[in-house]
Amino acid sequence: MRFKFLKISLISGLLALAHTAQATIVLFETNVGNFEVNLFDMHTPATVENFLNYVEDGSYDNTFIHRLAKDFVIQGGGFAYDPDLAVPDKIRLTPHIEKNKSVVNEPVLSNRRGTIAMAKVANNPNSATSEWFFNLTNNSANLDYQNGGFTVFGQVSEEGLEILDEINKLSIVSPGGAFTHMPVLNYTAEDYRNNVPITDEHRVMIHRITVVDDDPHTAADLKPVFAVKQSSGKKKKGGAPGGELLLIALACAATRRLIAK
Repeated sequence: MRFKFLKISLISGLLALAHTAQATIVLFETNVGNFEVNLFDMHTPATVENFLNYVEDGSYDNTFIHRLAKDFVIQGGGFAYDPDLAVPDKIRLTPHIEKNKSVVNEPVLSNRRGTIAMAKVANNPNSATSEWFFNLTNNSANLDYQNGGFTVFGQVSEEGLEILDEINKLSIVSPGGAFTHMPVLNYTAEDYRNNVPITDEHRVMIHRITVVDDDPHTAADLKPVFAVKQSSGKKKKGGAPGGELLLIALACAATRRLIAK
């Protein structure tokens, strides 16, 4: 009986280790530079597991940054590059990558500069799937509360911040469909008017995302800011109605709103 108990305990322990041995540090390899992101798997375990499932499946390989909202967010994780759909008037036909089941919202940490968070459908807190975005500035006043709060699940390295700032300086084109604010490299307004194909040389490409450290405790020295729960006396900001594919930043003089479409 004692042997059986020890055997069960050992198996349970191994299963627990297998569950918690999630990657904490991943490497983003892009055509504008490589950088690391430290994942907060202790604070947002479901979200990190969801993200890593896409990473391990190679779902983010050869995808591109499809939205840049200047001084607000950079968004990716939704669309893979297809050379047959490179011409501006055809880009809108680019299909979304295969999505897994949506993940539960975990709005524990604050949407501060340099953090990565999950995109989701408007008015549906638990609708995040594959798309993510980087916060280019402190968006806590809005994104920590809107639509149940956007789940922050990682933080970029110092090198990563510099690369994100470089992407923020890029020009933007609007081929239509889900691509209303797509950043481009070495591509002019005249090129766009002449319907010059927007190839992988012009897009901000995510060549791959890989695990470089699978120790779940590597974020121990980081000090992420926790989101502050909004008091009932404050008016909550809601997302505008939208579809289900794209996180959209709507900027106006008074505020910025973020929704998924």
